[in-house]
Amino acid sequence: MPADRVHLVRHGEVFNPNRVLYGRLPGYGLSEDGRRMAQQAAAWIGGLERPLASLIVSPLQRAQESAQPFIDRFGLRATTDERVIEPTNVFEGKRMKRALMNPLNWRYLARPAVPSWGEPYAQVVARMDAAMTDAWGEADDGDVVVVSHQLPIWVTHLAVAGLPTQHDPRHRRCALSSVTSFERSADGWVEVDYVEPAATSGAIDVGAV
Repeated sequence: MPADRVHLVRHGEVFNPNRVLYGRLPGYGLSEDGRRMAQQAAAWIGGLERPLASLIVSPLQRAQESAQPFIDRFGLRATTDERVIEPTNVFEGKRMKRALMNPLNWRYLARPAVPSWGEPYAQVVARMDAAMTDAWGEADDGDVVVVSHQLPIWVTHLAVAGLPTQHDPRHRRCALSSVTSFERSADGWVEVDYVEPAATSGAIDVGAV
């Protein structure tokens, strides 16, 4: 019997004192507040009182650390899945405002619908859908938690809603440690909930792709 619901959980706040776009760069783990946020997300999932079948996690450090409260709380074994990782981005390691002021970087902005600065949105949607579908089908019963990143979760939301994947990154509805939940029907994925269980006031959230 497949899973009942798939919860896409974004990681918590990252320790990023230089406020760079960290993308897939190594060494970017959670801040103290980020660990608290991850715990709040796990507590909210626990409050649903729904059985959990599995825990799928991006290989990046911030996602692995955000999965730990779920491991501790529910006794699940985390399965790392490369398909739910952050996309690539040519601006990794840079502060975006400075990078965009450099005319040499303007060529990367030529095709925002793709986008031309990183992994195509269509490819991100496809790999997220494949990971979700596999996790859903492999579960014996209960819900699945997938700990991922802002852009993969947001473009999944857009695709499921039948909206264009091109968007302004400043206007994403995907807060730190937020939970976007889906169920599967005969026609595909259906988004059933979005919540922000973590207190994020004052959080630094400038490193997302």
